[in-house]
Amino acid sequence: MNVAERLKSNLYRVREQIADACYKAGRDPESVRLVGVTKYLGADLTAELVRAGLSDIGENRPQALTEKVERLSGISVRWHLIGHLQRNKVKLAVRDANLIHSIDSLPLLIAVNRAAVDMTRTVDVLIEINISGDLSKHGLRPEELRTVLESACTLENTRIRGLMGMSGLTAPQPEKRRQFAVLRELMESHPVYESDGILLNELSMGMSDDFAEAIAEGSTIVRIGSLLFEGLDPLLAN
Repeated sequence: MNVAERLKSNLYRVREQIADACYKAGRDPESVRLVGVTKYLGADLTAELVRAGLSDIGENRPQALTEKVERLSGISVRWHLIGHLQRNKVKLAVRDANLIHSIDSLPLLIAVNRAAVDMTRTVDVLIEINISGDLSKHGLRPEELRTVLESACTLENTRIRGLMGMSGLTAPQPEKRRQFAVLRELMESHPVYESDGILLNELSMGMSDDFAEAIAEGSTIVRIGSLLFEGLDPLLAN
């Protein structure tokens, strides 16, 4: 099996696993978007994954995102920035990402909006919440969300579409599901804002080892990398 066939087979299997998790949760598989995380794939293999049928690609670093956007300019892709965003890389993210998952502070949100104003464009973002309580992880504390959303109502070039969270790395599966439930309940508990810039209807949670638990708790976007690369020569993935 060559690399293109392996990627296509892996993608098919991942989609089957997502569908199975949705059926067990009583959900429509079409309600969950798969974002392929390609930080270990070069541009050529990323293009093979897109040709295999994946339309959403996620990158951890703005520089890598920009490189792939430029290399794959002739291919239709929705680009996601899923990793931590530093203030000095905001312009790259605003220019190239269709959805930024990792807004973890009000100053960062304001900086993103300022860059969007300068570029005369509107950018869609998710607010990252630290649901594991791990101090080494990025994200707002749950109790900080309301203040950020209230401030965001004045930011005309930024649209908040939902929340993002990561479960604890070493947490057992039941605890991971509990953490995902916290994020869902947090989103459900906030009022509907009378602003075109805030529409809380996306939950980005769940990766290769815990997407089934995330789907059971309402995830609408799962971010999967390693399952898509199974069987690939590590040298080909760089």
